[in-house]
Amino acid sequence: MNVALLIDSIVRQTTVLIAQLATAAGTRAPLAHTANQVFLDLVAELKSQGLGNKVIADMFGLALRTYHGKVRRLSESSTFRGRSLWSAVLEYVQDKETVQRTALLQRFAYDDETLVKGVLNDLVDSGLVFRAGRGDSTTYRAADPAAVLGAGHDAAETALRLEHLVWVAVHRFGPITCDELTKVVPAEPIALDAALNSLVSAGKAASEPTPTGVRFRSEHCLIGLENPHGWEAAVFDHYQAVVTAIAGKVAQGGSSARQGDLIGGSTYHYDVWEGHPMYDEVAGHLTQLRASSVAIREKLESYAASHPAPPEEQWHRFVAYVGQGVRLPEGELE
Repeated sequence: MNVALLIDSIVRQTTVLIAQLATAAGTRAPLAHTANQVFLDLVAELKSQGLGNKVIADMFGLALRTYHGKVRRLSESSTFRGRSLWSAVLEYVQDKETVQRTALLQRFAYDDETLVKGVLNDLVDSGLVFRAGRGDSTTYRAADPAAVLGAGHDAAETALRLEHLVWVAVHRFGPITCDELTKVVPAEPIALDAALNSLVSAGKAASEPTPTGVRFRSEHCLIGLENPHGWEAAVFDHYQAVVTAIAGKVAQGGSSARQGDLIGGSTYHYDVWEGHPMYDEVAGHLTQLRASSVAIREKLESYAASHPAPPEEQWHRFVAYVGQGVRLPEGELE
């Protein structure tokens, strides 16, 4: 198994998707934080696989000291608990019209000065912060948020779109606390709280107190085809379903598929042309798959309405993903 080649190929396709999302509908989404978050998340996942810092540093091609410095710079701030140093410094600069380096270093006195200066350099290089002057007289000013995020963002619509995304995440990963949810949906805690409260009020989710905090769960999640606010949630749900299935297959240790596997996927290609006798059948394949999937879900819901279910820990949740793309003669996806 050529794992390195597979990883490079998957990363390439993932960057294509990110680029498409970042420029969708004429937007220019900020990406400065993306590489940092990918690094931290990948480090966390490698550690969960039992790898030590020295091995992880080697995998990234970094000296151990450089690796530790990068992790510390991107991890929780000692001044603002629960926030990465990178995001805490950016937020502080954004709250000020201008701020001098001496004042900023004093504000983050509990953090290592070298790390704070490194974060400032990262923010300047990414275009999120502007720098003027030299030495102790250096001042910093945050870029205009409208220029970074793009104009036309309606707060109510943004909150509704986040609510749908949180609904999918709670259904997929619940029972889950708000703190745990921030690792899945990296939004501000206050925005996540509002989304969770709205879901509970609407009966889409339920909350339950536990010794480790309030946990949220959702037994049913449906993003309708014509829902104007559920696009992000639907894309996230589809993507995580694909990734979860592939990761589950890799975890099984097999390098091939067998008839009757409960975890896995298949990809089929159909070549037809205008006027082909099977064109409508192939073109309508996605509609057929959706209809059969909805029918299965409705039969399950009908059965559940009249039959008691065993404890949830005995449930087996099957997640099936259905997708379709069309490559036209010009080579473009429709």
